Amino acid sequence: MTALRGLAILLLLQAVGEGLTHAFALPFPGPVVGLVLLLVALQWAWIREPVAAAAELLLANLSLLFVPVGVGVITHLQLISQHGMKLLVVIVLSTWIGMTVTAIVLRYLLRNDAARSGDG
Repeated sequence: MTALRGLAILLLLQAVGEGLTHAFALPFPGPVVGLVLLLVALQWAWIREPVAAAAELLLANLSLLFVPVGVGVITHLQLISQHGMKLLVVIVLSTWIGMTVTAIVLRYLLRNDAARSGDG
């Protein structure tokens, strides 16, 4: 039941992100806004615990989520042969940017955690 509540929280934050994106005509996707809201919301244990349960459930079944992607790739082989190099460049750059941002956020959070534990 906790995982279901966590999934509902994730979907709610995504919907709020979509709503904010449309309401304010933001230039980036609603799920990105939802993730930023999730980052803020994870400060509270009553949100963090159900979301962690939902994340564990989703990660345990992650391989099933790749089946539709694989079918889509096979269905659109013509597009991939036309734009394969561009797709490869975008995938490599976006992965690099995502890893860089993750490292920066992790360094910031670890620095704050060390400062907090040093005060206590």
